[in-house]
This record gives sequence, structure tokens and C-alpha cells, in this order.
Amino acid sequence: MRLVHTWVVVLMLALASVVLPARAQDLVIALRSEPTSLDPQYHALTSNIQIAKTVFDPLVRTDGDGTPIPALAHSWSVKGNVWEFFLREDVRFSDGTSFTAADVLFTYRRVFRIANSPSSFSLYLGDIARIDAPDAWTVRITTRGPAPTLLTNLSMVPVLAQRAVAALESGPTTIIPQHNGNGLTGTGPYRLVSWVRGQEIVLERNPHYWGDRSAWDRVVYRPIPEPGARVAALRDGSVDFIEDPPTDQLDALRHSDDIVVREIPSVRVIYIALNQSDHVPAGISGTDGRNPMQDRRVRMAMSLAIDREAIVRDIMKGSARPAGNLLPWPGFGTTRALARVAPADLERARVLLAEAGYPDGFELLLGAPDGRYTNDRLIANAIAEMWGHIGIRAKVETMPPSLFFRMRDEYAFSAYLAGWAANTNEMLNPLTALVASRDPARGMGTTNWSHYSNRELDGLVLQASRTIDDARRRNILQQASHVLMDDYGILPLQFEMSVWAMRKGLHYDGRADQLTLAQYIGSVP
Repeated sequence: MRLVHTWVVVLMLALASVVLPARAQDLVIALRSEPTSLDPQYHALTSNIQIAKTVFDPLVRTDGDGTPIPALAHSWSVKGNVWEFFLREDVRFSDGTSFTAADVLFTYRRVFRIANSPSSFSLYLGDIARIDAPDAWTVRITTRGPAPTLLTNLSMVPVLAQRAVAALESGPTTIIPQHNGNGLTGTGPYRLVSWVRGQEIVLERNPHYWGDRSAWDRVVYRPIPEPGARVAALRDGSVDFIEDPPTDQLDALRHSDDIVVREIPSVRVIYIALNQSDHVPAGISGTDGRNPMQDRRVRMAMSLAIDREAIVRDIMKGSARPAGNLLPWPGFGTTRALARVAPADLERARVLLAEAGYPDGFELLLGAPDGRYTNDRLIANAIAEMWGHIGIRAKVETMPPSLFFRMRDEYAFSAYLAGWAANTNEMLNPLTALVASRDPARGMGTTNWSHYSNRELDGLVLQASRTIDDARRRNILQQASHVLMDDYGILPLQFEMSVWAMRKGLHYDGRADQLTLAQYIGSVP
């Protein structure tokens, strides 16, 4: 009898393992780079933002093309410089507490109190002069002037639970803990279970979520920085979905019977920033105590030495577009003229260097992340080789993204390679973040770590930020783009493609901002 009973139990357990859909409702995603922080207001970085957009909601969100749509605010109105946002009254945070206008006010004010942010979210709130709440379900924002991009900017600022953050012992400006979720209380479709650095981030469905139910009970993110290893994990079934498959394996993946590839144009520019400090930057030598990158002729020579077509062809294998601007044509504020990228011209570059007083070139230190952007390490080494042809001897230092951003923010490089996704698909965004004179309190130059400053450009950026009329604002932004590119204030290299690969049976529309949002990954028959 005991033997029969044992076999019955074994059979029941076996049947249960077949019938229960536990694993079928899990989604495992391989990330190309791990977040630097899960605090949704600390670092405006794609790997951080996409987790925040899964755990938290903004007042207004954007779809895959960057169009604003309702989120925590079901509607809004604007009269002059005063915007009123009308909040959903049935929303609760993942701990079951109610969401109100007080949480929005707390969130927006906290942004400006976060110290030492590598890329401050004040970029998105710089238009705001005052914020108040007439009642628990209304948020009133008064802007400094006309604010044509306010909606898309607000989509980038997830709303926190005031009670949860304020409960942290050190106060509201404390960076939220990285592992246990204290303070990471949102209204999004998922909530944090755990984060073990270098291994995995685990999210589970938020039982109080107000919106449409997503397909997955649990989402596991695994950072796998090495591209080939991500593909191997997808092929052996240990992950379901990967970001940024390696360019040299795309053709094979596209022809695979059990893998689906999704590829769309992105708004991410990869660029070189040149340290134009009044002091000689770290790594510069052979210049008689001068900073050569303050000279437009030197910056122009460095740009002319770069063969962007070769980078796209040989390193990116066609999965990118050469960049002559900070936003691809025909994005808002771009021009067709800047969409045509000038070819490399080594002879002209050498002449310019000689005219600037550097006939024998000089030495510099080029910093770059390894694993943050597609082929970032390879591109940095290619740039160094190209500069070598005109006598600029570049030492390349690549490192994990978290270390790179910390060193970049300490001005540890003569020049650095980085990327920026213009989530608004409007030129005002990268101009304000990357090249406007640095003034984080006003949301200007929040990711300008190059000391670049151009008063004419600053004036045009401010003018565009206050111009409601689309035709006029487009014209101002086009002028600003030409001022920047004519000054070689920054050196755009290429526009990445947004690429994902997934097991057959999954579907993702993809996004121009390259965000991987688990709640929009679906399962198909």
C-alpha cells in the first residue's frame, strides 16, 4: 500500500508540473548593461530609465514614437503658462497606499535636491517655475514661459510615493537603496523583489496596478555585457529576450527558425565630446601648456579625420547611420543639409592642425564605456587609429559603464565617447542636455561634461524652449544645430539602430528610444 501511495503522489506531482503555468508566465531578459542605480531620479541613463518605467509611472507617458499619452494624469489643460493635470482617482502604489497630487509635488521637488547626479533629471523640469495642488486630484504647473515640450519632458520623470521615500532615515534626498526596494514604491505594472548586482534584478506583478495587465507574472533581468554571451543564452534557452545582439551575428539570427529579430531606427546618437576646459585636461601632452581643443581648427581637424561611413560599414555592419547632427533627419529641428555627412579628409585635417600650431599633433586620453553602447570599445579604438593618421596620438581607456560615467563626471579624460537618446524626437532635447552651458539648476547642460559653452547657441536654445509655434521653433532649432556643427562643439558619429532578439513566440514592437519595457513584450501563438 505504501508503494502504491508513493507512486500516486509522484504521478500527481508530475501532472501538476505539466499543468501549472508558473514558468510560462516568467520572462527572462538579458540586458546589455546593468543599471547604475534603481533610484529613478539619480541618473538619466537608459539602463536605469527602463527599469524605472516598469516600476513607476509618470504623469504622462510616451508611446514608441515619442507621442505623449495619458498615464497618472487622465487629461490636462493649458492656459498661457499654467497647466492643470487631472489625476486618476483609483490609483494605488504597490504597497496598497493611495496615490495623490502630494506625491507628484514631492517627486518634482526632490529632483532638484539630488546631489552629484551624473545626468540630472532637472533637464526635464527646468521649465517649471511653480507647482502646487489645488486638491488631491489636480496638479497645477506654472512654467517660466511657454513650454512646448513640457508633456514629453514630464514623461521622463517617474512619480515616487512620498511616504515611502520620506521614511528613509537620512531624509528625502537620500539615494534609494539598491537591493531591497525600500523607497522603490511605484504605481507601475511591476514591483521590485530583489537586485543582486552582476546577477539579476527580479520584478513581480504589482497586484494594485491600475492599467492593463501585462503578460508576465515575474520578470527577471540578467546583465550579460558580452554580446556573444547574450546570443548564446538566447540560443540555449536560459533567457527569452536579449538587447543589442552583436552586429556580426544579425544575419544568422534573422535566418534562425526559432529566433525573432526586431530592428527599427533609433534616436540615439553616439558622439565624441572634447574637453574644452580653460585648463589642460587630463591626458593632454605635447601642447606647450595649451588645451588644443579650445581651438575650432583642432576640433574640425579631429572631426575630418573620422571616417563615419567606415565605422558604420565595417564595425556596425550596416546597423547604424552616419551622423552629422545630434538627431536624425527628419526629426523636429533637423536639416537635410546636416543629414549629409562630410567624408573624411586627412589632408585638410593636417593643414588645420598645422595652422593651429600643432604640426606634429599631440597626445590625449580617450575614455569610453565597454558594453554600454553597441561596439563602443571597437569604435573608440577605431577613432584613435583614425586620429593617429593626422598625428593625434590617442590612448584609449575603456571600462565598465558605471566606472566610466563616474570618471567622466570627474573630467578624467581629454575626450570621451558616449551616447544620448533624444526621447522627445526634437532637437531641443540633445541641445539642452549635451551642449548648452552647464546650469543644472535650470535644467541646462545636465550632461555637458566637456566645458563647451557658446553664448549664441545658449540664446537659441532658450528661445526655442519658449516658442510654442512649431514652425518658428523648428527654424530656431535648425539655426542652433548649424551654429553647433559649424563650431564643432561636439562630434556626432552615428545613429544606432534599436535592435532586439527574442525566442519565437514573443513579440515586441520596439521603441525609437531603445527602451526595453517588459510590460509591452507580448506572447503570440
